[in-house]
Amino acid sequence: MKTLVPAVAVWGRTAPSHSITAVMITDDQQTIVTGSQEGQICLWDLSPDLQISSKEILFGHTASVTCLAKARE
Repeated sequence: MKTLVPAVAVWGRTAPSHSITAVMITDDQQTIVTGSQEGQICLWDLSPDLQISSKEILFGHTASVTCLAKARE
């Protein structure tokens, strides 16, 4: 059984910058993935009524994320 864990991000008064350099949407059209100039990858939930909400932010890249690709299972 898959357990859903909400993402929690902690920062000061301002969120980290996220200058989008790459965008991808999943095949089920429920998640948008963005890569940034700052090296972050963000996952966003896309609701059926086209509302976007943040899901996860992944840190660790030391260079810009300029390309995103889907992986096969």
